[in-house]
Amino acid sequence: MRHKKTTFTICKILTLSICLILLNIPISNATNTQEINAFSVKTKDYVVGNEKVSLEIHLLNAEGLLQTENQDSLQVQVNQKSYGVRFQNGSVILEIPIERSQEITIQIQEKSQKVAIRHIPGWLSLLPPLVAIVMALIFREVIVSLFTGIFLGVLIIKGFSWINLGKALLAVADTYLLGAFYDTGHLSIILFTSLIGGLVTVISKNGGMTGVVKLLSPLANSVRNTQLVTWLMGVAIFFDDYANTLIVGNTMRPFSDRFKISREKLAYIVDSTSAPVASIAFVTTWIGAELGYIKEAALQIGLKEGAYSIFLNSLQYSYYPIFALIFMFLIIYTQRDFGAMFRAEKRARETGELNAPSTKHSKDENLESDNFTPVSNAPFRWFNAFIPITLVVLVTMIGLIYTGWETTVQQMAEANATEEQLQDAWNHLSVVNEGEDPSLVRKVGILLGNADSYITLIWGSFVGLVVAILLTISQKIMNLRQTMETMASGFNSILPAILILLFAWALTKVNADLQTANYLKNLIQGGISPTWLPTIVFILAGFVAFATGSSWGTMAILYPLILPTTWETCQAAGINPVEAHEIFYHVAATVLAGAVFGDHCSPISDTTIMSSLASGTNHIEHVRTQLPYALSVGFVSVFASLILFNIGLPFYINFLIGGGILYLIVRFLGKKV
Repeated sequence: MRHKKTTFTICKILTLSICLILLNIPISNATNTQEINAFSVKTKDYVVGNEKVSLEIHLLNAEGLLQTENQDSLQVQVNQKSYGVRFQNGSVILEIPIERSQEITIQIQEKSQKVAIRHIPGWLSLLPPLVAIVMALIFREVIVSLFTGIFLGVLIIKGFSWINLGKALLAVADTYLLGAFYDTGHLSIILFTSLIGGLVTVISKNGGMTGVVKLLSPLANSVRNTQLVTWLMGVAIFFDDYANTLIVGNTMRPFSDRFKISREKLAYIVDSTSAPVASIAFVTTWIGAELGYIKEAALQIGLKEGAYSIFLNSLQYSYYPIFALIFMFLIIYTQRDFGAMFRAEKRARETGELNAPSTKHSKDENLESDNFTPVSNAPFRWFNAFIPITLVVLVTMIGLIYTGWETTVQQMAEANATEEQLQDAWNHLSVVNEGEDPSLVRKVGILLGNADSYITLIWGSFVGLVVAILLTISQKIMNLRQTMETMASGFNSILPAILILLFAWALTKVNADLQTANYLKNLIQGGISPTWLPTIVFILAGFVAFATGSSWGTMAILYPLILPTTWETCQAAGINPVEAHEIFYHVAATVLAGAVFGDHCSPISDTTIMSSLASGTNHIEHVRTQLPYALSVGFVSVFASLILFNIGLPFYINFLIGGGILYLIVRFLGKKV
């Protein structure tokens, strides 16, 4: 009996011991029962459309500091719905979908917090850019229109109330306008635009521009030939749209003024050669961004074809950029115009008013005349303008290659290139070309694609300005004080354009916060035939660029989304690989073409603003006169994408037919001035 008792006692002790041991064994993925002292939640106070609420949760210790040692799983309840999440260093980000404005309760164990989230319907994100665009076109006052769009957007973000009226007004200045200055790219544009303004004023006052006018007079000896020379210069300066706009507009302005060509017409030629050429040329500052977006999309869908090959194949479908250049040539060669441009040209020829009278003031005319009229003793030497402008182009090109080379070598090093390959990098660029040995054109394209265009444009414009000053002083055309005052007056002349750019950038930031582009993109998703995709994508990209004022921003948003969607749609529809590739190439082209098209139509586009600046015309008048031409080319581009492409004609036949339609438009709608 005693033996049985002892055995029973031993069994109890063993059982208890085993239980205690088991209780001390950590169980993988089990919820941590350690008591939480407190937690904090960070989130935006609003979401737009289908955007999810992003809750950033931080666990805190007794002292209120981040509990970094906690890396366990916990149950987090959001509005009584439980989520099992694993904290890393005491933090986790939890995304929750909502469809209406509400108060969200977050609970961890016995601790809870509440955050109020406003839901903004997606369609409201369209109001700020549309209000700005409509007001600009109606009232022809761009700064007030842009400010109204920014203010409305901020008010939507903060919520409609009397208190938020004041908050929104202050946020326009301290958040969005100030934020536009914080962007180094924006500061670079302001700086090199100012430098170009100073350069043009100096070479105008020292007689250099007048000398160039006299030198090129045998070529630019008529209204048509002057416009053809401007068109050819725009095509020749292909490497960057900003450099193209500023150099061509400022250089050709004296020629166009001489033959009473309206400033609106000059701005149209400048604007419609810059981006179309830069977007499709093999070696430009655009190519790096384009190839980067295409490459990422190709990787997503497992396409083995290189990004540069996709880009080259897509050129046969780049209807809008190529048709824009063809249309402009037809307009110039036939000397026919229509719509608002015809009225502007008729006014300039008959009255000598190069700008619309309603957009100018006598003070502005005197300032403009004083800025570009040579001083009394100016010798009219063509090289005083030719040398600085040539240096701007050369230094910019050399800078693009230099900065591109540095970045390329760095990329090769990051790709684990050997020391031997780095020392002979030019012959081993296959390291950064998906293992394929690139052609000469592709090598140059890699360098320019990796270049820092902002820095190089500053270098070029600064060197050109310094040389212009030295030439002026060394020839005693003006003394140092007079030359510096001339340069300062050039800086001052571009201040209105800089203000417009600043407000346009602020509105772009509002559009980004309201996710305007994403809302437009979501409008076309679902139930679309692959053969319709190129046309729909062109129109979508045009709307996004029109509403946001940014062709680059449009590409950045749509390329990663549209290209994979296109490929998956073709696969789901059972389209054969050859036809699927053609649709894929076509869509790759229409994203870019639509971005350029929308940029040409938008009064809040920075390149459109800079074209107005370089040509010395009122910005809204430039938009009004260019819009019918851009829409005409856009219509023919849609026809080519929707009809000609699906008929299955060779690409060169499509361009011939499209060019023929453009000629008919010019012939029957256009009138000779």
